[in-house]
Amino acid sequence: MAPAPIDRAQRRVALLVAGCFFMEMLDGTIVTTSAPRIARALHVSAGSIALVITAYLVTLAVLIPLSGWMAARFGGRGTFLAAIIIFTLASVGAAASTSLAELVVMRVVQALGAAMMVPVGRLLVLAKADASNLIRLTALLVWPGLLSPVVAPLLGGLITTYASWHWLFLINLPLGVAATLIAWRIVHPPPLPAPGRLDLVGLALTGLGLGGLTFAADLLATAHTDWTLTAAIGLSAVGLSAAALVHLMRAESPLVDLRLTRIHSFRSALAGSIFHWIALNAAPFLAPLLFEEVFHWSAVKAGSLVLFIFVGNVGIKPVTTWLYSRLGFRPVLVASTAGMAASLALLGVVGIGTPIVVLALILVLGGVGRSIGATGYSTVIFSDIPPGEMRHANTLVVTVQQLGASWGVAAGAVALRLGTPVGRWFGAAPGGHTEYTVAFGLIAGVALLATLTTLRMHPSSGDALRGDRASRTQPPDP
Repeated sequence: MAPAPIDRAQRRVALLVAGCFFMEMLDGTIVTTSAPRIARALHVSAGSIALVITAYLVTLAVLIPLSGWMAARFGGRGTFLAAIIIFTLASVGAAASTSLAELVVMRVVQALGAAMMVPVGRLLVLAKADASNLIRLTALLVWPGLLSPVVAPLLGGLITTYASWHWLFLINLPLGVAATLIAWRIVHPPPLPAPGRLDLVGLALTGLGLGGLTFAADLLATAHTDWTLTAAIGLSAVGLSAAALVHLMRAESPLVDLRLTRIHSFRSALAGSIFHWIALNAAPFLAPLLFEEVFHWSAVKAGSLVLFIFVGNVGIKPVTTWLYSRLGFRPVLVASTAGMAASLALLGVVGIGTPIVVLALILVLGGVGRSIGATGYSTVIFSDIPPGEMRHANTLVVTVQQLGASWGVAAGAVALRLGTPVGRWFGAAPGGHTEYTVAFGLIAGVALLATLTTLRMHPSSGDALRGDRASRTQPPDP
C-alpha cells in the first residue's frame, strides 16, 4: 500500500526539533573560528578558549544517555520545554559573561539543555511514527546535523568580523523564544512507558567513559597535543566504557538497553553509522584548511566554497526517500558511503590550478553521500525496534551522532599530522600538499569502513519501511 500521509502536527514537531538540532550543533562548533576575538575580550590566551568548546562537547556526551530516562520519568513535553528554556537562558548568560570561568559555566548549562532538547525531541517524533513515514521524518530531523559543521566556520567569522562575539550566543535568544512558544502550542505527545528506577551505576560509568573519550578526542584535535595526558585520559575512558558495556548488558533495568544490539539490522546500522559520522564531520574540518593553507584563499572564500557540500545535501533530499523505497537500504547506503569516500579521495589530489567548478562538483558529490547516508542510517536503525524500546534505541543513535561530531574533527587533525611523516616516506617536503593528500586518503578509508560494514547488512534490512514497490516507480515531486 502507499505510504500513509504524514500528520500535519507531526510534521510541525519534526521541523521544530530540526531547528533545535541546528541550534545545538551550531553552538558546538561556531566558537572555533571566533576564539581569538573572545580571548582578547576576556583577557586570556586564545588557547584557553578551547575549554569553552570542550566543556560543551563533554557535557553533551555525559548527559545524552540520561535523556531517554528523563523523558519517560518526567514526560516528553515537560522535559523538551524545560530543555529549550535552559538552553536559551544559558545562551544569554554566555553572551553576558565577563570572564572565562563564567563563560565555561554557561556553556556547561547550555549543554545540559542541549543534551535533553534534541534527543527528547527526536523521541517525540519517532516513537509513534508510522513505519512508512519513518524515512521522510528522519530526513527532516538529520539535515541540521549536516548543515551546521558546514556553515559554522563561515557564520562564526562573519559574526565576529561584522558584529560582536556576543552574537554567537545572542542569536539563540529569538530562536529559543520562538521554539518555546511553538513547542508549548504544538507538542502534546502521548505518555511514554514508565522507565523504572534510574540506573546510577550505568549513568556514572557511561558518563565518565563517554566524557573521557570526548575529552581525549578534543585533546587530539589541538595543535600541540600532550600525548601523556591524552593517553592517560583515553585509556581510562576506554576502561570505563568497557565496564559500562558489561554493566549495561547485564543490568535488569539499564540506563540504555544494549541488548538491542542483538537485533541484526540495529547492530549493523549502528556500526556503519559510527564510521559514517566520523568521516562526515572530518570533511568540513579539513576542506577549509586545504583551501586556506595550501591554496592561500581567504577564510570567507574557503568557507563559501565549502557551502557546496550543503548544496549536495539539499539537492538530493527530494529523491532520497524514493531511492531507499525503490532500491532498498543496503545498496543505497553502500553507494552513498562509497561516493563520500570518492569525494574525500579526490579532494586529496586536487591542486591550486584545479578549476573552482571542479572543486564545487567534488564537494557536491560529498554532500550527496553525506545526506543519503545520514538519512539511511538514521532510519534503518529503527526498522526492527519494538515500540517499547524506542527510547533506548534513540538514545544510542543520538549518542553515536554526538561522538561522531567530536571524533570526526579529532580524526581529521590526527590524519593531517600523520601526513608529514607519511609524506617523508615518499620524499615529499614538509608543509606542502602531501599532508592533505594523506589526510583525505585516511578519512576516505574511514568512509570505506562504513561501506564494508554496511555490506554485512542483511539485504532485506529496512524492507518493512519501504511500502509498496508499485508506488515507487517514479520519484516524488521535490
